[in-house]
Amino acid sequence: MAAANDLKTRLLDDHQVHVSQVILNVDDQLGISVTSNQETPTNECAISIDSQLDLDQNPYGFIGSNGFEVPGSTTVDPFRNHTPKIEGIYEWIKLFLCVPIALVRLVLFGLCLAVGYVATKSALEGWKDKQNPMPKWRCRVMWITRLCSRGILFSFGYHWINRKGKPAPREIAPILVSNHVSYIDPIFFFYELFPTIVASESHDSMPFVGTIIRAMQVIYVNRFSHQSRKHAVNEIKRKASSDKFPRLLLFPEGTTTNGRLLISFQHGAFIPGYPIQPVVVRYPHVHFDQSWGHISLATLMFRMFTQFHNFMEVEYLPVVSPSELHKENANRFAEKTGRAMARALNVVQTSHSFVDYLILSKAADSGQENPSHFVVEMARIQRLFHLSSSDALDFLDIFLAMNPDSSGNVKFQDFLRVFRLKPCSLSQKMFEFIDVGKNGKITFKEFLVGSAHVLNQPLFRRACEVAFSESDIDEDYYISIQELADSLLPALGNLNNDEVKGLFDLFDGDGDGQISKVDFVNCLRRNPMLIALFSSHFLRKDSDPDASAGLLEEMV
Repeated sequence: MAAANDLKTRLLDDHQVHVSQVILNVDDQLGISVTSNQETPTNECAISIDSQLDLDQNPYGFIGSNGFEVPGSTTVDPFRNHTPKIEGIYEWIKLFLCVPIALVRLVLFGLCLAVGYVATKSALEGWKDKQNPMPKWRCRVMWITRLCSRGILFSFGYHWINRKGKPAPREIAPILVSNHVSYIDPIFFFYELFPTIVASESHDSMPFVGTIIRAMQVIYVNRFSHQSRKHAVNEIKRKASSDKFPRLLLFPEGTTTNGRLLISFQHGAFIPGYPIQPVVVRYPHVHFDQSWGHISLATLMFRMFTQFHNFMEVEYLPVVSPSELHKENANRFAEKTGRAMARALNVVQTSHSFVDYLILSKAADSGQENPSHFVVEMARIQRLFHLSSSDALDFLDIFLAMNPDSSGNVKFQDFLRVFRLKPCSLSQKMFEFIDVGKNGKITFKEFLVGSAHVLNQPLFRRACEVAFSESDIDEDYYISIQELADSLLPALGNLNNDEVKGLFDLFDGDGDGQISKVDFVNCLRRNPMLIALFSSHFLRKDSDPDASAGLLEEMV
C-alpha cells in the first residue's frame, strides 16, 4: 500500500539499535526469517521471525518475541505493619490504662502544634526571596517551632531518643540520607538538624505540614514528571554546593517501609556527586509496630498516644564518598550507600520501589483482600523493560478491571471481557502467552511483565504504524468501523455488530466515531497485547509469502 511505503524508516533506529543489513529469506516450510549479514555486536540485535511458529504457538513472534519469563521476587511485603490491630490481653489493659494519659498527650500535641504554627508563620511573614537562604533572624524564630516539634515527639511517647554517632560537619557531608519508617522520622530531623528536604508537591497543601516544609526551603518534585525531577536534582546541586544553605536530607526510598528491609533507592541524592552521610532509624518494639504500613494515620497516632513509651534509635553512619573513577555514576554511589545502611540495620535491600507502594495502595483501595499479592519489585522490572511508572499504573488499572479473585488471579473470561474479545484460537493463545505458570489464571506480575515485554519489542512501534496503514483501506487516514471489522476478520473471524462496536470503542479514544492514527497507536500502547490481532497483516503464509516479506521488510 502507498501509505505503508512511507514507513520504511528503521524501527531499530527509534530504539537506538542498529542492524547493519537485513536479509529476508522466504522458505515455504520454515516461514520468513530476518537475519543480519554481519556478526551482531553486544549493543545490536538480530531478529528471527518464523511465521509457522508465530501462528501456531506464539501470537507475538511476528514482532520478534520469543516468549518471556517472570522474574522471581521475594514474598516479603516491605510496607506491611505487623501489628495493625490491638491484640492480646496486655495490649487491651495497656490501652485502658493509657486513655487518660492519651488525653493529656493530645492537649500537649495540640498546644505544640498551635505555637509552632504561629512561630513558623511569623518567620515566613514578608519573606519573598526564597531562592536564597533564610535570613538568620528568621531561623532563630524557627527555633521555637523546633522546640515545639520536640514537644510533639514527647506527646507521642518518645520521651527519650537514643542516638549513636554524630552528624558530620556540613562542609564534609552536605547531604544526609535516611531510611524512612514513620512520619516521626522527619519530625525528629526537623528538630535535630532543621535541614532542607525534598518533598512531593502535594505536601505543600497539607495543613501545618505545608507551612513547616516551606520554612525548611523545601525542594518540590513531581516524581512522574521528568522535567520536575531534573529541576529537583539541579536544586539539590545548587543548595549542596553553598554552605549558606542548610544541609539537605533525603529519604531515597521515596516512601515509608516497615523498617525490616530497605527498598531500592531513587538517585536524586547521588547524582550531584557530593559526599553523603547515611543515617539509619530504628523503632524497637515488642507489642506495637510503629511503622506507617497499611493503617491510617489516625489509627497510628492513637496507638502512639496509648503507649507507655515508644522507642526510637538514630545512628549516624560514617560518611560515604563517591569514587573518583565513578563520581558521576549515581547508581554505584547509591548501591554503596545502600549496602552501608543495610549492614547497619542488619537487613537486606530489595528491588521494591515507591511504585510498588502506589500499586499496593491502589489495589487496597479497589477492595482487594490481599493487596500484597500485587507487589512486584518494580525497580527490577523497570530496569529490565524500561517501563515508566505511569505505564505500570495504567497496566494495573486494566488488570483490576478484569476483576481479580481473592488470590489476585484473573480467569480467561474476564481477560476477554476487558479486551472486548470473543473466545477463539487467537484470544486463547494471547491468554496462554501471559499465563507463564500454565494454571489457567494470570497474576498481575505475569500481566505486567507480559505487557511490558510486548511493548518493549524492537518491532512493536513499527508494527503499530504498519497495522494502521493496512487497516486504513481507503487511505483517508482514519479507520471506520467497517474497515476495522475487515482488518480483524483473518484474526478473529466474523464478528457480530456488538463485538465490532466494542473493539471500535476501545480504539476510538476520543469518541469521535473514527479511529485516527493517534487513537490507534495510543490504544495499542495502553493495551500492547492487542497487537496480536493484526498479525495476519504480516504473516500471510497460506497465500502470499512475498507480501508478508514486503511488510516485514518495511518494519525493519
